[in-house]
Formats: sequence, structure tokens, C-alpha cells
Amino acid sequence: MMRENKVKIGELLKKYNLLVLLLVFILIASFLSPSFLTVKNFLNLLQQASIPGVVAIGMTLVIIIGGIDLSVGSVAAFAGMICSILLSKNVNFVVAILISLGMGIALGIITGILIAKFKLPDFISTLAMMQAARGAALLTTAGVPIFGLSGEFKKLGGGFIGSVPVSGIIWITLTIIVTIMLKYTSFGRSLYAIGGNKEAAMLSGIKTKTNYAITYAVCACLAAFAGILTASWLATGQPTAGEGMELNAIAAAVIGGASLSGGIGTVIGTFGGVFLLQILTNIFNLVGLASFYQQIAKGVIIIAALLLNKLIVEKEN
Repeated sequence: MMRENKVKIGELLKKYNLLVLLLVFILIASFLSPSFLTVKNFLNLLQQASIPGVVAIGMTLVIIIGGIDLSVGSVAAFAGMICSILLSKNVNFVVAILISLGMGIALGIITGILIAKFKLPDFISTLAMMQAARGAALLTTAGVPIFGLSGEFKKLGGGFIGSVPVSGIIWITLTIIVTIMLKYTSFGRSLYAIGGNKEAAMLSGIKTKTNYAITYAVCACLAAFAGILTASWLATGQPTAGEGMELNAIAAAVIGGASLSGGIGTVIGTFGGVFLLQILTNIFNLVGLASFYQQIAKGVIIIAALLLNKLIVEKEN
């Protein structure tokens, strides 16, 4: 009987370990600050988490196929600068956004082709793209930010519908769309097949090279969109924006249950992972922890969370 109870507890921990962690840190934060458990604070968390959340959606797709993308932060900065430059020249903001997204998609397609067709390691390919895109972002204005973007454009990343941030609505909508895509479309299921066993996926008729290119293009498109949201929120085109985005996105996806070996992961899990990291940041700010110590503490907590997840899985096996 006790053995059965242990098994049930283990299964529950394995299935809901992220939810348990979220609840633990929410309780800690609410103890540190009574204002944490308020609608206003959660809406604030939603807005702060939305931009890294959009990036993490694309990263999750790449991780599911067994890849990695280190270029997302640089692509975000490049797209944000292109959009800001176009807006500063009085180009319609919808046209500016579409052009910027198109350039981000082009970078993603190049990365996907280098990996799938020319069989270059994803780590090296995306590292090279990270350097190239960051250099291009700095080159656009010789490293000078662009200030004073239009008020209409600001509503995209910094606006509200009632008291709900527009960027948060966008993030939730994208999460739902991609979740449906992964679960109910042949393309979504093929990503899990490729990540689980690439050779078997090829033999079953899945166009792995095409899917690789599409996945990296989607990831770059979402990164570019995150860069546009950042420029909108700050009302500034900042060529140094997006630094560290790739590491936070990878951490969120893995904390959310994605496996770096591929074949496992959900966008819903990543959503929770992003929120967990944002709550950690909120807690650190509440206790007045210096930014340097925040980075160390966040790294330690991420490792602890991953080790806990690993221990639960191994115990079940």
C-alpha cells in the first residue's frame, strides 16, 4: 500500500513538478510582499514575461527537433533596429513590421539550410548567425539608438486593453496557436518524430530538411517579433537589445519539460518556465538583491530545478 502511494506521489511530482515549483515561489513571493498576490502585479508580470515568452516559443520548437538556436537575441535586436529605422523615415508601422519580420525569417531560413542541407552543427551555425546579426544591428546606425518612435507603434508592446497588456495577450495567443499546431497538425507531430529519431523520421517519409528550415525560420520570426515588441515597449530602437535572450529562452524551455536531446517538450510547459523565471526576478527585486547576485542565484535555482526533475524521472524509471 505504501509502495503504491509512493508511486502515485512520484507520478504526480513528475507530471506537475513545474506547477509545484511555481506554487512554492508564489508563496515565497507573497510572504515577502503582500502586494505580490494582486491582479495588478500579475498583469505586470505578464507584461514583463511576454517578450522573453515569445522568444521561448520559437526556442521550444527548435529544441523539440533536437536543435538549439543561439542567434535569437541578435535577430531580435536586428529586426527591432530595422523596424525603428523604417518608422523614423515615416514608413507605415504595419509595413515596417512586416519587412522586419521578413528579414528575420530570411535569417532563420539561412540558418536552417546551413544545418539541414550542409550539415553544419547547429551550435556553430547559430553562433555564427548570432555574431553576424548582432554586427548588422550595430551597423545599421553605427551603434546609436533611435529614439522617439511613434505613439501608435508604442501600443503594440507597451499598450493595454483595459488593464491587460497587449503584449501579454499576444504571448498567450501565440502559445495557444503553437500548442494546437504541435498537437493537431502533421507538421507539429513531425517535429517530435524528427527530435525522437531523425533517421526513422526520414525513412517514414518526413521531409526533415524542409522541416528544419521551417522550424528555424519560425524561431527567427518569433525572435524578430520579440525585437519589434521590445522597440515598441521602450519606444526606442536599441542595437544592444536582446542580449541574453537565448539563454533565458533555453532555460525556460528546459525548466518547462523540454529535453535538449529532442523529441520532448510543450509550449505550455515553456509558458510556465518563463513565468517561473520572471517570478524569481520579482522575488529578487523584492528582497533588494543586487543584479550580480541575482544572476548567480537564478543559475543555482535553475540547476536545482533541473536536478529535481531529473531525480524524479530517474526514480520513476
